[in-house]
Amino acid sequence: MVYTVAAATLTVAAPLGCDTSRADGATRASDVLVTGTDEEMLVLEVTAANKVVVRLPRVEVGQGITTAVAMMIAEELDARLADVQVPLADARSKGNQYTGGSSSVRSLYDPARQLAATARARLITAAARRWKLPAHSLRTWNTLVVAPDGRTATFGSLTASAARIRTPDVSAKPKPASRHRVIGKPTTRIDARDIVTGAAKYTGDLAVAGAKPTVVARPPTLRGRLVSLDDTAARALPGVQAVVKIPGGVAVVADTFHHAFQARDALKITWAPGPLAALSDKEIRARLRAAVPRHGTPPRGSTQVEGEFAFAFVSHAPMEVLTAIADVRSDRAEMWFSTQTPMDARDTIADLLGLAKSAVHVHVMRGGGSFGRRLEFDAAIEAALISQAARKPVKLMWSRNDDTRHGRMRPASHHRIRASVAGGRVVAFEHMMASVGESSDGGTGPTAQNRGVRPLPSDSGLYNFGRVGGDSGGIELAIPLGAWRSVDSGTMRTAEEIVVDEVARGLHQDPVAFRRTTLRGKTVKAVLAKAAAAGHWGRPMPAGTAQGVAVHEEYGSAVACLAEIDATDPKNPRVTKVVMAADVGTAVNPRGLQAQLMGTAVDGISTVLRAGLHIDRGAVREGSFADFHYARQRHAPLEFEAHILASGREPGGAGELGVPAAAGAVANAYARATGTAPRSFPLDF
Repeated sequence: MVYTVAAATLTVAAPLGCDTSRADGATRASDVLVTGTDEEMLVLEVTAANKVVVRLPRVEVGQGITTAVAMMIAEELDARLADVQVPLADARSKGNQYTGGSSSVRSLYDPARQLAATARARLITAAARRWKLPAHSLRTWNTLVVAPDGRTATFGSLTASAARIRTPDVSAKPKPASRHRVIGKPTTRIDARDIVTGAAKYTGDLAVAGAKPTVVARPPTLRGRLVSLDDTAARALPGVQAVVKIPGGVAVVADTFHHAFQARDALKITWAPGPLAALSDKEIRARLRAAVPRHGTPPRGSTQVEGEFAFAFVSHAPMEVLTAIADVRSDRAEMWFSTQTPMDARDTIADLLGLAKSAVHVHVMRGGGSFGRRLEFDAAIEAALISQAARKPVKLMWSRNDDTRHGRMRPASHHRIRASVAGGRVVAFEHMMASVGESSDGGTGPTAQNRGVRPLPSDSGLYNFGRVGGDSGGIELAIPLGAWRSVDSGTMRTAEEIVVDEVARGLHQDPVAFRRTTLRGKTVKAVLAKAAAAGHWGRPMPAGTAQGVAVHEEYGSAVACLAEIDATDPKNPRVTKVVMAADVGTAVNPRGLQAQLMGTAVDGISTVLRAGLHIDRGAVREGSFADFHYARQRHAPLEFEAHILASGREPGGAGELGVPAAAGAVANAYARATGTAPRSFPLDF
């Protein structure tokens, strides 16, 4: 499934059905030895300095994918983890460079291990031929090949000869799981020291020659339109290089960001209101509610447990605001930014600039958070257009207000759920919902390059609930939308888990016991049992406090969450403890998975209790973390546990898995602590 290329260093790559003399991403001309059909197009290089370099066709945005891949490579090569380097690959012309949908580990697990196993076989063969020993008598250890008599050779010293080997003398199959010593071991991130010391480089850290700091003045309402501009005062300020009109506003290019912000504030602009100027939350929520399909006729003789649920718009709010560097010339363009979709970004930018796709070079940068936000590349489009108009390189930075008020957001949605109960069990379950979709009103500016996709009906096959069904409707608004961590599951499963609790209450059953008897799958039952046991479900608790539980199954994985809440002041609840249990199949890095689950717990706390965006007459009310109330340290649980269940299955998805369970558990804990039935989220909206 891989090929190697002969060069000054051993390079192994997994191409997309290509028959070429150059590995896409390799840096040296070479001859193809073995071809394959893996779409990941991974490239592995063993350098003369004894470093293993893997160019990764994914983006690191804090989820730890570089560490997970380094562990896979180190496992199969028997290399020291410190010797494995994982730079991010530039945008390519072929292959899979999509980061999202909790798919990275799942898609890379087999190709990365096969890649390294092939390299290991060739290194051993090279050493065996050098020492004139049987290849099967040699072993690899700590980035060395070791002979029975104790002789060693670094991988780097063997790389040139190994690159010329077409057929190795030992097996190139990956190890069985029983021999894993790195995969499955809790491991500190390989970039942890760089992150905390500031050595890790983000787009804003780059000093590209001639790239001038740039900011954009944006309309007060969503998709507002420029009517008139007087930039005389702004251009007269020191340090101002250019003022450029773009579809989303007016850009100022200056010597420093300080100068750029000063000049932006000096612009005299008249704006026409955007197409949502007549709408606020009340009207949007009413239209959403009216768009929810009606329930069918319930089974005869059944009683109904029903609930309607409203979820607000939510900002992605990555800590690193959107930043992009563009150097656009008449015949080519070079870009630097963090993106989950580099190939799409390159193609879109090329079309907008009127350049051939091959003339646009996108360098993928590490991102300071994403949560789905960097699936879109609004800032990169703007940077490219500004650079082209100003005829100079630019470094564009969105402010926090830009990202909160004009960035993409999770769609608002409304849900109507009905569980039909007869004979002490649920005999039918319907989930009807409607969400906001993105219309094309307001033009084709940078914030409108992708349209919202309407969610599918819920798959409540998680439970043995008899006849399960659902349908979806929606309304279209000229509002920038985007996939938010866990996408539709974060709202749909939350609403369903609240109804599951209410059904259990109506049947006078304990919520955990009820789930144990109605859940279909063994895996989800196992994680529920673990979370309940570890969290001491059912323990006595003071008045105004309570436990809540919820489960979720997606991406070939399952998770359960138990949350404890102190709601003695119902207007200021505090989640005090969270216990999560997950089965994701083979957990490449359990420590990284625990960190992911911790993040999803904070997401659930935030979106249920505090964090939402208001629309006031076509404008987003919130502008920063001062009023977009994402959970801070004082809102985080005092105790957190994440239990990873052992499994021999192939890896499943994990990055988004925990959000629905965490949100559902927090909502259910609040309901039990206050004796209420929460229906609108966040609760303080």
